[in-house]
Amino acid sequence: MAIYQDFIELLKRSIKDKTLVKLTLSNYKGQEAGLKNLYVKLVEIKRELKMSFVYRYQTRDITKNYSLRDGFDVLVEAVHFKGFRSVVLQTIDEQLDMQMNKKAEWTGFRRASSNAVEVDLKHDKQKERRLQDSSKSYLQDLKLTDANGQVYKNAQDKWKQINHYIEILSGSLANLPKERNLRIVDMGAGKGYLTFALYDYLHSELKHDVSVVGVEFRQDLVELCNTIAERAGFNQLHFEEGTIENYTSETNMDVLIALHACDTATDDAIYKGIKDEASLIVVAPCCHKQVRRSLERIKAKNDLDFMTQYGIFMERHAEMLTDSIRALILNYYGYDTKVMQFVSDQHTPKNVMIVAEKKGVSVDRQQEILAKLASLKSYYGLDYQHLERLCELDVLASKAV
Repeated sequence: MAIYQDFIELLKRSIKDKTLVKLTLSNYKGQEAGLKNLYVKLVEIKRELKMSFVYRYQTRDITKNYSLRDGFDVLVEAVHFKGFRSVVLQTIDEQLDMQMNKKAEWTGFRRASSNAVEVDLKHDKQKERRLQDSSKSYLQDLKLTDANGQVYKNAQDKWKQINHYIEILSGSLANLPKERNLRIVDMGAGKGYLTFALYDYLHSELKHDVSVVGVEFRQDLVELCNTIAERAGFNQLHFEEGTIENYTSETNMDVLIALHACDTATDDAIYKGIKDEASLIVVAPCCHKQVRRSLERIKAKNDLDFMTQYGIFMERHAEMLTDSIRALILNYYGYDTKVMQFVSDQHTPKNVMIVAEKKGVSVDRQQEILAKLASLKSYYGLDYQHLERLCELDVLASKAV
């Protein structure tokens, strides 16, 4: 345990002297699902020194800031009891590495740092914006920026959402094939903030040859967006009047996007993407009424019924169950699916985004998914989910039990 005592001593001193550069906990073997790493560093928030903890999960990061005293206690507990089996502590002039062996004993070494490093106490770092040029005409026409390219104060949240949207999708978009024109359909485009930004990023930054269609049922917004696109010289961006359910096209979609489509409209959109074997499907679901109504009607008796008696918990269960089923169905059709946090806007507090890239799937894996779907429905007493029925997987799932 000598290395562990060295760790405690070095940790205390580095906090006191403000020499802690970073602390990484990894090789997690604990009980918390999806947790991979914990990163800790010192930050200055409103002139007060704190410890910033970033818990990295498979699909998201959670940041928590603690006072120095509380942070030290949380950190010691994480190292001693929480299941991390590897620790690297770096200060300005030292580095300590330790690992837990099969006997649950800490082993490791301590050495001088090979490179000179500095402590960065900044909390709010300036993030790289994916949309580099804020002076473009479409941003002014959408009332996001003024004539000088300055983002309006009342548009800061929307500007943040737009850049976060592009940031989330940047990796998936970069993977799209460049050897041909790609057809992208944004269903429920609204005023087109995100549609314009996506087109601009693909054309200006990634140099992709794409045709983007924004589908919106309000004719006034369709006309407005087409006018703005023409003024901006976005010749391959077009908006059409229509609904997700009724939209048809003679050409298959390569990318399907549906943000904040209400209830089963999200399922309709996903289904169209699956039928077209779209390379990328992106949805940010809103409302989960279909499943919630079933759960409220059936009131299944299971280990969670003590929670679902409360309306707000029932709503959250419906949300998680619906989106979990959607993710499973996308997996069934060969999509590598991620569920992540998305910055919400003023119209909806929902902030979950499902991003699915077409990869491939084995028959055995499909059978596993069908069994999981059947098990989930049985546990909650759910008779069907809309996307499952559209894909006619409800019949196959019942046979997989």
